[in-house]
Amino acid sequence: MDFLKYANEKKDEFLKDLNKLVEIESVRDDLTAKEQAPFGDNCRKVLDVCLDMAKQDGFMTKDIDGYAGVIEYGEGEETFGVLGHLDVVPLGEGWTKEPLQVTYNDGYVFGRGVMDDKGPALAGYYALKIIKELNIPLRKKVMLIVGCDEESGMQCMDYYCKHAQIPDMGFVPDANFPCIYGEKGGLHVGLQSDDKTVVKKLVAGQAMNIVIGKADAYVETMSEQQEALFNFYCQSNQIEGSIERGDLVKIHIEGQPAHAAWPYNGVNAALHLLNYIGSAYDDTLCKDYYSLLKDWMGKPVGIDVEGTYFSCLTMSTGFVTIENGHSQVLIDIRYPNDVTGDEIIDQFKVVCAAKQSHIEVTKESDSKPLFVDPNSQLVTDLMAVYRKYTKDTFHGPMTIGGGTYARHFENFVSYGPEKPWEQVETDQIVGGCHQADEGIKLSSLIEAIAIYADAIVTLCS
Repeated sequence: MDFLKYANEKKDEFLKDLNKLVEIESVRDDLTAKEQAPFGDNCRKVLDVCLDMAKQDGFMTKDIDGYAGVIEYGEGEETFGVLGHLDVVPLGEGWTKEPLQVTYNDGYVFGRGVMDDKGPALAGYYALKIIKELNIPLRKKVMLIVGCDEESGMQCMDYYCKHAQIPDMGFVPDANFPCIYGEKGGLHVGLQSDDKTVVKKLVAGQAMNIVIGKADAYVETMSEQQEALFNFYCQSNQIEGSIERGDLVKIHIEGQPAHAAWPYNGVNAALHLLNYIGSAYDDTLCKDYYSLLKDWMGKPVGIDVEGTYFSCLTMSTGFVTIENGHSQVLIDIRYPNDVTGDEIIDQFKVVCAAKQSHIEVTKESDSKPLFVDPNSQLVTDLMAVYRKYTKDTFHGPMTIGGGTYARHFENFVSYGPEKPWEQVETDQIVGGCHQADEGIKLSSLIEAIAIYADAIVTLCS
């Protein structure tokens, strides 16, 4: 069956449906949360659009109380799942394209969610749609599950697992090809203190899984020497910054946002503020926070672990807040299965106890690593389908630092659609996940439709 031919025939239809999803700013909004809309109005809206799309195409659908939706095809006691998500991270700034509209230009599609994860989730849906239109018999029931809170803690999948049917196996189109059989553990660490600081206010951070791209701090005074030090600091670190004088002095630093799984691709503006203020004002609390957080591998804390399967631990500061005499920091840590979340927390406590500042350590959440045997039938069959379409025999199954829905289920892996080794083939800015001008090559999404359709047929026939 030439699934790539059928996928290409649906290119225009796919783009129209993708735009229906992208035009909804489906960022979790607790202010509009209610019964049947636990993550706010827009997440409810995008779920309705997706389920209505499936109903019009003749699929059976289920609404799991607004937490997630299920689109089903086929019969049978055995089940196979495809897991995608419809929520997105905040739009952020710096876009050269319209973030809430699909822009197709020079072979690439742009818009918030085209890569993470509305585009890939829709590719999974179109794979199922092609199978249905071709009336291909399957011996397993296929369940396309779309959640609404992947970016803010995956509460949607926690709820789903307690209230709905769990598939026996499957894949998540929310990462990279060829196949991801392991995901690092995801640990959120909180640091807080009531120690004195010259900072009157500092509120920085968009989401836990985004490197802080810009940050503002307010202090009472700034001498000419301190202003000169700030200018020198920005120049020497090759970052942009500014100072505004009013009732308080506002210190602004521009960084570079990036996905928290790869903090080395970003520049954390809040950490630069802590470093500058700690040094220029001899502020002990800022110095201590910076000394703990400055290295993305966690070396100052003693948690720099090189994993056997997962490579190294990574650490990203997602939020920094100083207000009303209280400071709080939230940290996103991705760790290999060579260490546990509790061991990391214990090490933080030991190092913080030795600091001059009184910093309390708390474990906010801990999602243990995902690991599926790379020699299992699930992985080997998915690899075979991938190679059938791409002719790529060089890249093998891998592990990643990002976290997907796969970690909520047994015998699930992540499967495409990105190929991180491919070079951008356009002069346009093509942003990555969680970045401005988020984009992906359209041919990659179309190819993913074909691969997903073939994979479902291979594993469910």
